[in-house]
Amino acid sequence: MSVKIRLQRHGKKGKPFYWIVAADGRSKRDGKFLEKLGTYNPNVNPAIIDLDIDGTVTWLQNGAQPTDTARAILSYKGAMLKNHLAGGVKKGALTQEQADAKFTAWLEEKAGKVTAKEDGLAKSQADAKAKALEAEKAVNEARINAVKEAEAALIAEKEAAEAAAVAEKEAAEATTEEVVEEATEEVATEETKTEEATEEKSAE
Repeated sequence: MSVKIRLQRHGKKGKPFYWIVAADGRSKRDGKFLEKLGTYNPNVNPAIIDLDIDGTVTWLQNGAQPTDTARAILSYKGAMLKNHLAGGVKKGALTQEQADAKFTAWLEEKAGKVTAKEDGLAKSQADAKAKALEAEKAVNEARINAVKEAEAALIAEKEAAEAAAVAEKEAAEATTEEVVEEATEEVATEETKTEEATEEKSAE
């Protein structure tokens, strides 16, 4: 029986979640499996991988073959390296303590890289958020300026209308005064003529 270490799909549509399993190579992808070795969640960045490294190494030493995707995941978590070091210990190329020291050093280096990536992602997200806030602030300022300009235009139009009304009223009053003055002058002229006529009759 050939054993495969592969991914078994779970999760919702559009949000896959995988189990890392050791299964018979003849079984269906999501069918029966021999042992669950871990989980893989690609829906976050960086992806979350939970793997039983010792159990995986045991299956690898017993001849289990990982699929390409599973091999990449095992390499990322260090299972392939630990299997390689275990082979070196069996051959006598290095001691178990040396193998453990190398694996621990690799884990620390990997953890540093993951932390750096997470920090970089957090910084990128913060920068993107800051840019979005700046853009939103600029849009709001432009909107406020437009409102202020519209209000100023309305006030200017209102003042112009009031000034025109005042000017029209003043013009009407001036016209009325001129008419009154003309009428007064005509009355005065008629009175003068009447007085002259009266004086002439008296003289006669």
